[in-house]
Amino acid sequence: MRRFWTNRRRWQKIALIALVLIGVTTGALYFWLFADLPSLDDLEAGLALPSTRIYDRHGRLLYEVIDPQGGRNRLVPLEQIPQSLVQATIATEDRYFYQSIGIDLGGIIRALWINLQGGEVRVGGSTITQQVVRNLLFDPQQRAERSLRRKLREMILAIQLTARYSKSEILALYLNQTYYGNLAYGVQSAAEVYFNKDVSQLTLAESALLAGLPQAPALHDPLRNPQAAKARQRVVLDLMVEAGYITRAAADLAYAEPLQYGSGKFIMNAPHFVQEVWRQLERDFPERIYEGGLRVTTTLDLDWQRAAEEAVRRHLAALNANTRERPSSRAASAAVVALDPRTGQLLVMVGSADFFNAEIDGAINMAVVPRQPGSTLKPFVYALTFDPNRPEPWTPATMVLDVTTPFVTKRGESYTPHNYGLVEHGPVSVREALASSYNIPAVVALNEVGVGALIRLLTQLGITTLNDPDRYDLSIALGGGDVRLTELVAAYAALANEGRPLKTSMILRVETADGEVLYEWEQPPLADPVIDPRVAWLITDILSDPEARMPSFGVRSPLSIGRPAAVKTGTTTDFRDNWTVGYTPQIVAGVWVGNPNNEPMVNVSGVSGAGPIWNDFMRAVLHDQPELTFPRPNGLVQAEVCALSGLLPTRYCPQRRVDWFIQGTIPTKHDDLYQPFTVDIRTGLLADENTPEQYKRERVYLVLPQEARAWAARNGIQPPPARLSEVARHVSAVRLLTPDPNTIFQLTPVIPREAQRIKLSVAVPSGTREVSYWLRSADGQEMLIATVYNEPYWAWWQLELGNYAIIARARLADGSEQESEPVRFRVIAYVAPDQRPPSGDAE
Repeated sequence: MRRFWTNRRRWQKIALIALVLIGVTTGALYFWLFADLPSLDDLEAGLALPSTRIYDRHGRLLYEVIDPQGGRNRLVPLEQIPQSLVQATIATEDRYFYQSIGIDLGGIIRALWINLQGGEVRVGGSTITQQVVRNLLFDPQQRAERSLRRKLREMILAIQLTARYSKSEILALYLNQTYYGNLAYGVQSAAEVYFNKDVSQLTLAESALLAGLPQAPALHDPLRNPQAAKARQRVVLDLMVEAGYITRAAADLAYAEPLQYGSGKFIMNAPHFVQEVWRQLERDFPERIYEGGLRVTTTLDLDWQRAAEEAVRRHLAALNANTRERPSSRAASAAVVALDPRTGQLLVMVGSADFFNAEIDGAINMAVVPRQPGSTLKPFVYALTFDPNRPEPWTPATMVLDVTTPFVTKRGESYTPHNYGLVEHGPVSVREALASSYNIPAVVALNEVGVGALIRLLTQLGITTLNDPDRYDLSIALGGGDVRLTELVAAYAALANEGRPLKTSMILRVETADGEVLYEWEQPPLADPVIDPRVAWLITDILSDPEARMPSFGVRSPLSIGRPAAVKTGTTTDFRDNWTVGYTPQIVAGVWVGNPNNEPMVNVSGVSGAGPIWNDFMRAVLHDQPELTFPRPNGLVQAEVCALSGLLPTRYCPQRRVDWFIQGTIPTKHDDLYQPFTVDIRTGLLADENTPEQYKRERVYLVLPQEARAWAARNGIQPPPARLSEVARHVSAVRLLTPDPNTIFQLTPVIPREAQRIKLSVAVPSGTREVSYWLRSADGQEMLIATVYNEPYWAWWQLELGNYAIIARARLADGSEQESEPVRFRVIAYVAPDQRPPSGDAE
């Protein structure tokens, strides 16, 4: 009996120890498996966040913003995923997915046996559910761990996941979160990366290829190793046959189907525009742009963008074609910007001919790089002269002289502008001068209103690059200052918008992946006009006048698009930049053509370079739009004027025309350019009291201001039959015409010294009998150069080194004498070209 109790106590002790060991082991095992076990509640935190996607105004994808630390992802519901891809995934990854509890016991036993023998996990037994657990609940370090513990924990969570989520939900998680290589998370991103299509459009062959990628995306990458990818596709198709999803014949047909792979890159439409939007998003939503999957709807119209890109490609190719008749223009790039003048919404931005072409610096956005604008600022110069609040406002009919005219800059230097082609047109109306883009009248106009006024106006219109008036002079009228194409187009939009400045916008709406609206564009309140609406309309009327632009551009030019359109060109010296900016009531568009490295092109002007691109683009985007005219504001009236002088016509005016005027600016003076003279038909001279009546005839002559008479003589315009001084109505004092003030003349060793002379000419009052020219040296000494007794009172002086001033003195018929203001100039020695200071580009 004692022995029995002894044995019993021994067994009780053993049982107790065993129970303790089992408890400890169970506790240890539980702690080993369940301590820090991720919660299914954390499933959402592991999701690959949807990428921020940028769309055009119609919802078409422009670009997907990629998280540098992650990849691309776009969630799609299971019903949008083709059945072929679902079946290929199940056949490859987990044939018994719908029957399992989240784990494959047979596969696990098989894997455990092999793994225990090797001491580490060498083969997998993971179901689709286990892969979801691993990818969404384990951190990268845990996912990389190859141990029995991680495998068991994965199994536990898989069973829990199956109990909480439906099979469809688990499958949707897998297909939307699995990594397919090339930064593509989920089947939608994979379809776009590898086949440039939506996942719903995948064929069986494409589905089989994608389904084979997750196990080894790099090894089976079809973009880098298409043979390995094709072999993997064969395996997937065979597994689909084994699972009963497809027939052997269907598998063979799918394998034989040629695959058209994509670029491996996501779509990047309108790349320069996308970059600008991206910068704005990084500024306004710095934390959300990479985390949270923003959906950004922009103002851009992708159809219009493509029309602009095509116009750029086609016309640059034509410009650069090297033929026997015409050498290459060496124009590497172009930019196009278009916006809606009613809203300020940016509709098109082409920043270069090819964003991805490094040879032309294609990544540089020339739409926002400041360049010299040529003549495109002239409309704003004339707008200032039309201001009805000025003491003597100009009108479209105002006459301005397009003849060589010297000006003195604020730095005291001589500035003499010239027209394109060095042609002068004499007296012209402002309408013709602006529409035909004459240079000299534009500088005359700017000299009238002042550089400071122009800078202030351009700044009010949104141009930010001309913010220091002291840097600029009269040459700014012809492009002597840099502007951005985007800002220039916005300034022109004000002309189409009753003189009101516009705030441009690129984004219509920003919302999160779950639909929360973070930003939505609203029409801003109307700004106050900075240009009188009547002035804006007059400028528009001039720029849309095909007859007024005919002298420079002809009847059929790229500036005509078959409907009312206001347009202006610009060309800089040496053909480094050329521009065309124009608008209808619906759209404002600007084009720049040139080289980003600032190399000159070959004989490319605004009308031949940028003009055809502008024309093609405008015709393409407006072909289905109604033809609209520019609405005319109140306060404008029409009146008949003498075409040349712009004054009220007399019976002697040979050509009249009707023009528009702001109320209160219709001229009150009558024309005095066309004057009647009674001539003696026998001699052609002026008739006098001795001429018999039968030989007297009244004839009308054009009497131009003194400054234009040399131009008139060169162009065969007959002067009146008398001394010019007797009919000169426009000159009341002596004024030197040449040389230009503050000119620097340079002696050259190439030409004989006696041939290096300058012409002296003067405007004098009526009754002048003689003109004497005096040279004043730096020390104040005066020396008589010449005395001239006959019109046109010209003289010549041979250049000598030094600083001088010229004075002209006119002796009148009554014996009195009038003296001109001195004109100062310098004569310097020859300076070698490599020692000269740089000169400006702009005309």
